[in-house]
Amino acid sequence: MSFSQQLLIILMLIVASAFFSVSEISLAAARRLKLKIMADDGDIRALQVLALQDKPGHFFTGVQIGVNAVAILAGIFGESTLTPWFRSVIALLYEGPLLENLSLGSSFVAITALFILFADLLPKRLAMVAPEQVAVRVVAPMQLCITLFKPAVWFFNGVSDYLLRLLGFSAQRSDDITTDDIYAMVDAGAQAGLVPRREHHAIENVFELESRLVPSAMTTRESIIYFTLQESEAELRQQIGMHSHSKFLVCDDVIDRVVGYVESKDLLNHIIANQPLTLEDSPAIKAVLTVPDSLSLSELLAQFRASREDFAVVLNEYALVVGLITLNDVMNTVMGDLVVAHQHQIVKRDDQSWLIDGFTPVEDVMHALAIAEFPDDNNYETIAGFMMYMLRKVPKLTDSVSHAGYKFEVVDIENHRIDQLLVTRQPEQPGQANLNHA
Repeated sequence: MSFSQQLLIILMLIVASAFFSVSEISLAAARRLKLKIMADDGDIRALQVLALQDKPGHFFTGVQIGVNAVAILAGIFGESTLTPWFRSVIALLYEGPLLENLSLGSSFVAITALFILFADLLPKRLAMVAPEQVAVRVVAPMQLCITLFKPAVWFFNGVSDYLLRLLGFSAQRSDDITTDDIYAMVDAGAQAGLVPRREHHAIENVFELESRLVPSAMTTRESIIYFTLQESEAELRQQIGMHSHSKFLVCDDVIDRVVGYVESKDLLNHIIANQPLTLEDSPAIKAVLTVPDSLSLSELLAQFRASREDFAVVLNEYALVVGLITLNDVMNTVMGDLVVAHQHQIVKRDDQSWLIDGFTPVEDVMHALAIAEFPDDNNYETIAGFMMYMLRKVPKLTDSVSHAGYKFEVVDIENHRIDQLLVTRQPEQPGQANLNHA
């Protein structure tokens, strides 16, 4: 056999080893979600890759048999092929007693370097660039190899499964996806520029529906526009003209005696038809959905879906009305840009300061100011509640709290209620909270 033929055999062994390396890394790195999308688009090979990932033992056993068999053959054949050639080259410079050892060592280094670079490192790096595309291309020949090596694959795979069980590990791959996994994928997409900032916030907000309570998105008691049964026609007309709501809460004298709600279109039909406008014993009043203030937004959505309503009154543990919430409020929480959508609550004055309404939910402030967390936030819902909790008293003008590198200062109070805060950025250690009283 000529020297060129021997080199060709070594090249073929390198190609074979590169194939097994590519197959191994592509199947391990291929993402199941992407493979499922490819399978849904009609790629049968993606289904074959998914089947191998479900039971990877046979695949990896076949790969290891191929890799090790090729490596042993390469070592044996490479030594017999390259050692004489290196001996003749080194003999031109040195013909001492170490000639044989130098020739053997040189052939070993050359074969090892060729296999590391062209049979292992380069193929694996190429496979990592597009693992799904590589996996669907190598799955058919790998299945053929597994079939050819079937007796050895069965034996080694069985032994490895037994050893794994002996060590207390499962031989099956777990592909459960948690919310943390989805957060990580979305964050990676945002950092790579593939997910726009607004969509990134929307996806985060969807998962926050489980943890955010109803008060974080409701219209508070003080801001509810409602009718009473005792109001005259003139008063009702005035209220309808002043407020462009589609639905109004109806109460018996006071807001805590909820009777139901009416739709503006029903009242307007009475006006157009020149019928008397009164709410006493009116058939236009409909039963209203009531929910506790301890409900999460996710649970509220379930109640809206079950009752086919999009409007609910929020009650506290004493059956007092604390707010009102609609399906649109929940959707705004998910879809709205957290600064623009709440522009009446969070107004950016400049790069270092913001004006924030006291009833703004702390979750919105966290997003708008990039604050990781508020201390003991299970004790309050709004930024005003945060101030009262931290100050341990009813705040006064100029009272302030420093937290997470920001100073929260009370700048407007109405009837003991914090109406507005001035938030300014300051060089403060995150997580450190300081109190300043007037």
